[in-house]
Amino acid sequence: MSDTLKTVRTRFAPSPTGYMHIGNLRSALYTWLYARHHGGRFILRIEDTDQNRYVEGATEVIYRTLKSIGMDWDEGPDVGGEYGPYVQSERKNMYLPYAQRLVEMGKAYYCFCTNEELDCRRKAAADRGETFKYDKHCLHLPKEEVDRRLAAGEPYVIRQNVPEQGEASFDDAIYGHISVDCSELDDMILIKADGMPTYNFANVIDDHTMGITHVMRGMEYLSSTPKYNLLYDAFGWEKPVYIHMTSIMRDAQHKLSKRDGDAYYEDFIAKGYLKEAIINYVALLGWNPGDDREFFTLDELIDAFDVSGMSKSPAIFDVAKLTWMNAEYIRRMSEAEFDAAAAPWYERSGIGHMDKSLLRRILQPRLEIFSQMADITDFLVKMDEQFDLALFTNKKSKTNPEISASVLDMAIPELESLPSWDEESLHGCLIGMAEANGMKNGTLLWPVRIGMAGKAVTPGGAIEIACLLGREESLRRLKLSRDRLKQAL
Repeated sequence: MSDTLKTVRTRFAPSPTGYMHIGNLRSALYTWLYARHHGGRFILRIEDTDQNRYVEGATEVIYRTLKSIGMDWDEGPDVGGEYGPYVQSERKNMYLPYAQRLVEMGKAYYCFCTNEELDCRRKAAADRGETFKYDKHCLHLPKEEVDRRLAAGEPYVIRQNVPEQGEASFDDAIYGHISVDCSELDDMILIKADGMPTYNFANVIDDHTMGITHVMRGMEYLSSTPKYNLLYDAFGWEKPVYIHMTSIMRDAQHKLSKRDGDAYYEDFIAKGYLKEAIINYVALLGWNPGDDREFFTLDELIDAFDVSGMSKSPAIFDVAKLTWMNAEYIRRMSEAEFDAAAAPWYERSGIGHMDKSLLRRILQPRLEIFSQMADITDFLVKMDEQFDLALFTNKKSKTNPEISASVLDMAIPELESLPSWDEESLHGCLIGMAEANGMKNGTLLWPVRIGMAGKAVTPGGAIEIACLLGREESLRRLKLSRDRLKQAL
């Protein structure tokens, strides 16, 4: 199917089973980018056929996530469209007639095997060291018996009748030509005992009836695609273009897994990652723009995205790389952007009352993610008043407890006499004091900073910390630290 002949129509069809996983997010992103790049339409469809795994509120999570990122959809449950409804459970009545048509054509059949019977056969196969595959037992039931059992209301499923010989093949835009021996394929269930379609059947019917031209999905569906194509062939339908995406791994051996609690989008947001950084990083998990560029806006991704850049090799989800990219995004924020993003974290960290301009200056170059703020600024809220006095020893600044005690003895009265407590005044006082006493700046500033912070590493130096703490609290801490030093000497 040529993109020049038909409008590209892609779909993102998540199951409402929880929070948006990184793998789901990438599927949505690539599908959306492909549609937008080609001037096509992006369809959101909710696949809720697995009622056992349905999670209340999960659909709203999907909406919220996509909208927060800026990924709009042209058709979907909440916006409508000419191919609706866009929720599978609301389309329930349309699937059975298609399955019955397949039965009439000999491409499917009613199966009355109970779970207990199937479990016995599954165990027998395991005992023989074989992989279980349904043995087409019910395919061979006489029509009269099938009709009788249906009329009696016996529970049943409808299974696909996969040919026992020959090959099923298809072409994938990433993995090329794929052919599977039909003898390796199972007769998958199309309609479950509760009357709901399976995902494997519903997605074929929905893709066709919604005019989907390009199907983008994870490579775990590569093995099922031949069975899907047999359904297309049975109905005489045109197949979509298949684009299977490489797996996302958390390491060389393990896939990202929702069951293992790996990588939920909103978890990263809650930790203080920026949505722009997450999307940028996710876009590069299995796609390369063909040059050295690493940073993209959504609009730039639309322009650059091309299937030719998609990889066959698994992508490793590297949290360290995401964190690095997030730090770069923080550095590139405007003052207004940083202030807006940091505001809730200031409040959570207990420093919301402090000078925002000064906080921005010392934190923006240092933060990798906003959730780090509480840890690196905890001393501003409350100093550990029993901190290790060995911190006053610093070879580079040429300080030790004795020198530090004398520095604080000298600095405290000078600071107390300052008419105004601001950066300029504090700088003039402390730097002037060092010069007047023939000291290196570090020899004076190190004890003052340690005396107010009680930590070896802080965002900002002595002058910035004094400004943030204010006159009263700064002097209180300095006197406390001086007295502890003198007592220890």
